[in-house]
Amino acid sequence: MRRFAEIFALAAERKGGVAALEDILAKTAPRPPPEIAAMEDDRILAEMTRRIFYAGFSSKVIDDKWDAFEKGFGRFDPNACAFMTEEHFDALMRDRGIVRNGSKIKAVQINAQFLLDLKAEHGSAARFFAEWPDSDYVGLLDILKKRASHLGGDAAGRFLRAIGKPAFIASPDMVSALIREGVINRPPGGKRDLAAIQAAFNAWSSESGRDLTAMSRVLAMSVESGGDIGSPIRQR
Repeated sequence: MRRFAEIFALAAERKGGVAALEDILAKTAPRPPPEIAAMEDDRILAEMTRRIFYAGFSSKVIDDKWDAFEKGFGRFDPNACAFMTEEHFDALMRDRGIVRNGSKIKAVQINAQFLLDLKAEHGSAARFFAEWPDSDYVGLLDILKKRASHLGGDAAGRFLRAIGKPAFIASPDMVSALIREGVINRPPGGKRDLAAIQAAFNAWSSESGRDLTAMSRVLAMSVESGGDIGSPIRQR
C-alpha cells in the first residue's frame, strides 16, 4: 500500500487542493477525549437511538420527530429506559409522534442497560468510549455488536462519529480505496478483513498523525466518485 501522503495528494487533487480538503475534513473533526468523557450518558443513549432509527428511514423524518422521541423516552435517562415497563413500551407503540418500530424501541432498553453496565465498570459510559484506544477500533466495534443492540456494521461507526469518537466507516468509496491499496481484496466480511484494515489505519496514522475519521474520509475522496457516501456530519 502507498504512503498516506500520496493518498492525501490524490484526494486533494480531486477536491480542489489541500486547503479545500482540509476544510471538508474539519466538518467531521473528532472531539478531544476529555470532551467525550464529559458527555452525559443520556446523550450517549440519545445518539445511539438516533443512528438506530436512521437505518431504514429518512434521517429528516427522524430529526423532525426528535422532540417526540426525547419526550417519549424520558430524555433517554438510562435508568428509566433500562427498566421500561410493558405499559411504557405499549404506550410508545401507540405514540404517533415517533417511529413505532418495536424492535428498535426494545433496542433502546437493551442499550440503556449496556450503558448502565459500562457505568458500573468504568465510572461512566462516556469515559469508556473516550478512553478506548483508536488503535483497537475494531475491538470497540466487536463490543458494540455483542453487547449492544442494532449497533453492528456501519451503524456503530456512525454512532461513534456522532459522539465525536474517531471512526472509519466501510462506505463503498472507502472500500474501493482499500482494495486499490491492496489492504483487502473484497468488501470486508469478517474479523480477518477488519484486522487488516485496522493494521493499515494504524500504519497510516503513525505516518500522518491523522485520526480514523479523517483517514477514512480521505480514502473515500481519493476514488472517482469521491464519497464517504452517507457519512453524517456530527451534530454538536
